[in-house]
Amino acid sequence: MTKGDLPMRPASRLTVPMQFAALALVWGASFLFMKVALEGLSAIQVVFGRLALGSLILAIVMASTRRRWPREPRVWGHLTVVAILLCVVPFFLFAWAGQHIDSGLSSIYNATTPITTLLVSFVALPDERLTRTRIVGVVIAAAGVVLVAAPWAVSGHAFAATSLLAQLACLGATTCYGLGFVYSRRFLRGHDHDATTIAATQITIAAVIAALLVPFLGFTPIELSPPVVASMVVLGGIGTGIAYIWNTRIIRTWGATLASTVTYVTPVVGVTLGVLVLHETLHWNEPVGAALVILGILTSQGYLKGSIRTSTRGPSEDHREPSPDMTKPWSRGRAVRKER
Repeated sequence: MTKGDLPMRPASRLTVPMQFAALALVWGASFLFMKVALEGLSAIQVVFGRLALGSLILAIVMASTRRRWPREPRVWGHLTVVAILLCVVPFFLFAWAGQHIDSGLSSIYNATTPITTLLVSFVALPDERLTRTRIVGVVIAAAGVVLVAAPWAVSGHAFAATSLLAQLACLGATTCYGLGFVYSRRFLRGHDHDATTIAATQITIAAVIAALLVPFLGFTPIELSPPVVASMVVLGGIGTGIAYIWNTRIIRTWGATLASTVTYVTPVVGVTLGVLVLHETLHWNEPVGAALVILGILTSQGYLKGSIRTSTRGPSEDHREPSPDMTKPWSRGRAVRKER
């Protein structure tokens, strides 16, 4: 355990599975809460609200555990870039897309993060190789994305065209995650700050940036209602704050590999809640395409061969700086492996 880690009692056999279930539920439901919050807030207002609440929770953790905030200008500079790539831009793209497509569809696209990260790492990192297994996985996942997007449904209809644009925004968000993870790997090395400190700093920087953008991108009347307020509290306070602590405990007890399987559960939760709570329509191509995406991820990471090779690890697997938000469980789960 590294210096400054959260003091924890030994987790019981029942506690950790319950936290895993809660984690999958909160992260899977995040797109539902985002959809509800958009009924009274603009996209950038939702982004700022969730970041501000998440920052508050993590700042309380920092204070209660007497952690020190980073003092190195280099760390603050790199974390600013990471905050933009892993928080501000993707959160805004997902929130904007949530105004035009179903929450379940957004959750499916969020599951493509490992694939976009793999592609970015291949381009940006010289030590990453696009092996035959990875190519097969990427092709399968790409076929799944095309099936989910259903471009054949766009026939000049304005709504269909807007829906396709919103789906492209979701892919843009997961691409930002890939860029952020790779940037973290290349530049956030050589410091002694633990994952909680990095996460709190990153989320706080992102909240400040979002606050600066609100007057320009979200200067619209705010209509707060109990569902909107409750959605923001869960999305920000729990999904961006408390859930990170749950995830850290799961990683230390189960290991990063098993903890990262939450990535495959969240789309199921997101789609199910969208249908049951928001009465969204589930088209045949969406679950089939989602299954292909997950199959592609499993193939590219070597799961289907019974073991995970070093060459198939994501770019942030050996480092510890990804965002604690629910949209990045695959990378975040592996990021604190050193600290177990």
